[in-house]
Amino acid sequence: MTDPAADPAPDPAKVLDACRAKGLLLVTAESCTGGMVASSLVDIAGSSDVVQGGVVAYSNAVKQSMLNVREATLIAHGAVSEETAREMAQGALARLGGDIAVSTTGVAGPGASGPKPEGMVCFAVSRRGGPTVSQTVHFGAIGRMQVREASRDHALKMVLDALR
Repeated sequence: MTDPAADPAPDPAKVLDACRAKGLLLVTAESCTGGMVASSLVDIAGSSDVVQGGVVAYSNAVKQSMLNVREATLIAHGAVSEETAREMAQGALARLGGDIAVSTTGVAGPGASGPKPEGMVCFAVSRRGGPTVSQTVHFGAIGRMQVREASRDHALKMVLDALR
């Protein structure tokens, strides 16, 4: 279990500045965060020079049709998996035309989703022509909104880390 309060929330303006410094357009593919990552960025005036767009893919059907997540991946690993998060990020790059993508998919709660516990969230960051990095974080049963906020913050941190 990760303590979301352990790391301070990254400043979305720093994410925008890091993308600007490298001349990169950012796209998002979000499930459990429901657009919170993109929203935190577009809350900042002038973000349109960096934020290309985003997809909220809450259902598996949208993950497949909008983000090119393979049915085989969903069957083998489930919607909440690093494999799905990776395909979501890669699909966002392909469909939205960005240079760097971040994805989130998880169980915000309340309660578990089958064998996957409340607070389990999978993330991926993908760079056009570069690697895709994924990871799973277990935030624990800290409450639905807290899981979503911690996931937003972790996704922003992953983007910053990928740009370093």
